[in-house]
Amino acid sequence: MRSIQSNAGASSRWLLLIGVFSLGGISLLLASLALAMPDHMLTASLRGVAVWWEVLFPALFPFFVLSEILLGVGVVHFVGTLLDPFMRPLFRLPGIGGFVVAMGFASGYPIGARLTSQLMEQNLLTREQGERLVTITTTSDPIFLIGAVCIGFFGNVHLAPIIAITHYGTALLIGIFASLRTKDTNNKLQFLEKSHKRSFKAALAAMHRARLADGRTFSTLLQQALQSSLALIVIVGGLVVFFSATLELLMHSGLLSSFRQLIASLLQLFGSSPQLAPAIVNGTFEVTLGAKAAAAHGTGVNTSLPLVDQVAIAGFILSWAGLSVHAQVAGLMSRTTWRYLPFARDRFIHGVLTLCAVYIVWPFFNMN
Repeated sequence: MRSIQSNAGASSRWLLLIGVFSLGGISLLLASLALAMPDHMLTASLRGVAVWWEVLFPALFPFFVLSEILLGVGVVHFVGTLLDPFMRPLFRLPGIGGFVVAMGFASGYPIGARLTSQLMEQNLLTREQGERLVTITTTSDPIFLIGAVCIGFFGNVHLAPIIAITHYGTALLIGIFASLRTKDTNNKLQFLEKSHKRSFKAALAAMHRARLADGRTFSTLLQQALQSSLALIVIVGGLVVFFSATLELLMHSGLLSSFRQLIASLLQLFGSSPQLAPAIVNGTFEVTLGAKAAAAHGTGVNTSLPLVDQVAIAGFILSWAGLSVHAQVAGLMSRTTWRYLPFARDRFIHGVLTLCAVYIVWPFFNMN
């Protein structure tokens, strides 16, 4: 037994050392590229700041503040009690998960992770439930999906129902699949009654108990919500700028050429155009750049590509969400027991499901 524990400890130490040296090597590489190409880094950083200030700040900051207030006054608990009978059979989640799903779908990533981390810190969700909920709620918001992708990038509003149905539908589907493979027997929800019969009166009682447990005055709650939300939105902006600059440096250095060629070969193997490989490469790092590249061929650059292929790749990128969003989610969940690898796996599965779903529903919309 001691020898097994010793071997496990040695393996953990080796893995830790490998991780440290890998991160150190990557950091040194990026620093060297930044010194060699400061003009590209500055241009990409300014572009990232513009995206954060013009799009992310006005879109996410109000939701950050609102989610903090709703949690403090007990509205989350109120809605959770009412939705409990619906969420448990489908997703094996408590009713508060329904509120997080609604907020996540409405406001986009990373609001779902923000709410989930708060609920896990209050011991209202187990680790398995939290991981499952983040998997479902890491989605694009409708404004970005319809306004930016369909209208802005593709110039075709008729694509909105296709992308929306496949993107949100497969998010719910993967949540159901995740609930089937997860054995979740530890269900600690102190504010919910043991009875499965939920009523408006019980929901009000849950809201009242949550408000008493919080104890802060509204002015204090608002002030703290503004402070924490401002700190969080700055972190989100920093990650967007960092990944925007990283992608630009890697692209201009040629280090992503092999990855692009591999993606092009895989696309050709599955009967798709290798010209969409740059979109996947961009989308691996940042969702906006990837979706824009997927649609670029449909705006006059090269109209020979089938539109369905472009939409399918854009759907994959939106569901994968890019490493920039992954880093945002990981940062928000860092104070919990949440694990990244299952999240990355589910993001890839979500992307593949969305891609396949686009081809399935495409004939029903007569887009050709």
